[in-house]
Amino acid sequence: MKTNKLVIVAAIAGLLGGGVAYGGASFIHNQMESSSTAVPTGSNTTGTTKTSNVKVNVSSQSSKAFSTIKDSVVSVINLQKANTNDSDSIISSIFGNESSSSSKSSSSSSELETASEGSGVIYKKSGDTAYIVTNNHVVSGSSSLEIIMSNGKKLPAKIVGTDSVTDLAVLKINSSAVTTVASFGNSDNIKVGETALAIGSPLGSEYATSLTQGIISAKKRTVETTTENGQNNGEATVIQTDAAINAGNSGGPLINLAGQVIGINSMKLSASGSDSTTVEGMGFAIPSNEVVTIIDQLVKNGKITRPALGVALVDLTQVSSTQQKSILKLPSNVTDGTVLMQVNNGPAKTAGLKKYDVITKIDDKAITDTAGLREALYKHKINDKITVGYYRDGKYKTTVVTLTKTSTTTPSTTTK
Repeated sequence: MKTNKLVIVAAIAGLLGGGVAYGGASFIHNQMESSSTAVPTGSNTTGTTKTSNVKVNVSSQSSKAFSTIKDSVVSVINLQKANTNDSDSIISSIFGNESSSSSKSSSSSSELETASEGSGVIYKKSGDTAYIVTNNHVVSGSSSLEIIMSNGKKLPAKIVGTDSVTDLAVLKINSSAVTTVASFGNSDNIKVGETALAIGSPLGSEYATSLTQGIISAKKRTVETTTENGQNNGEATVIQTDAAINAGNSGGPLINLAGQVIGINSMKLSASGSDSTTVEGMGFAIPSNEVVTIIDQLVKNGKITRPALGVALVDLTQVSSTQQKSILKLPSNVTDGTVLMQVNNGPAKTAGLKKYDVITKIDDKAITDTAGLREALYKHKINDKITVGYYRDGKYKTTVVTLTKTSTTTPSTTTK
């Protein structure tokens, strides 16, 4: 409605202006005829003009930073299989044509088509292999991947490893066409207010290697993240920037004025549903220090290994108040936590935890839900000992758990 109102106001203003001009036209016309300022009737040969030869030498730090890294930024094309059926085959099958089965098999085909496009940055070159970091959600579900270099050259790519928890992925390509690799800066050293540049392919490869400029709006912003199926994936600590980030920028670098990667662009905040709030300039990037830690593990192991309890969980809020009293026997003042629905052979069972125990604390951190438990676990290493606080039959207890490992590329939302 605001846009329509603006258009209507502009149209009314135009009509009023036109009316004023038209009303005075007769007077102006009469004055012009009687004056010596009538339009000349002579030759038009002297009415030509030329461009100026003045040159402006613009050499900004932003331009230098962009030039340093631009050839390492790529478009990432996610290709997926699409089943297509010939319409004649469909009609034949409906009417029971004897040849329908053979027709269907010959006319059905599985072809690759572009499912989505994102961005990435080449950060390492080793022998005949070059490595690209991008977002996990950019490559998720792909049947094949294609990279478009900054010069337009297309190359096939393969996944080295992915991690949905941090939304990072590493790809590899043949290094023969790679001329530039990016370097990482220390994301702990960035400052709020300093200039930040985002490079990528907003809206797809048609706008590849687009540059936007902004500032660091917040150095460490905690945001809720979700998996592709909408499950809460815990909180992530990210860099907030007002540099324009659009669909297709995902996986591209956020850089400082030295041309160093300080983050990998991953998400932006936008209005959704019935919310009419306009959101501008709120983009988020995974800090480079975390990126380096994750991609080094992905290259080395192809996966990320994290601690596990060996249990299946459900948020306490998903359990009815009646069951909280009758089955869990919880005190009325306990309203948050996560319930053990299954205890497998593993560290939790070894430490004495049982089905229907309600975990409310790990070390000194209060646990309100499954996402919070996951976040607390992932801050620890394999073989770390943690103190778990829990309720059993209405009584609060604690136990010490020695963590073992679980290898995850797409972690379960229930088993930890």
